[in-house]
Amino acid sequence: MIQPASPSAGPAHLETARVAPKNPLQNAGGDRCSVEGARFLRLALEREPAIRPVIVARGRALAADPAYPSPAILRRISAGILAAPDLSEDPS
Repeated sequence: MIQPASPSAGPAHLETARVAPKNPLQNAGGDRCSVEGARFLRLALEREPAIRPVIVARGRALAADPAYPSPAILRRISAGILAAPDLSEDPS
């Protein structure tokens, strides 16, 4: 797995969001729905730059590395592909 290259890779960096939204499922009963969580996530996403130069540089470095991905990663991915069902053969 590629590790985050910057501290802004996770929700912990959202300094402007001082108060976390209420859990939309916590007080839900019956047919009630809360969009607070979705609004919070949308605002957090809008604060992120569309292109993060640190991540682009990390991607370029990995693409230039002939040893990436490692043989172990390639084996794990290929085993997962071979083990996955062929959905084109699904009769339903």
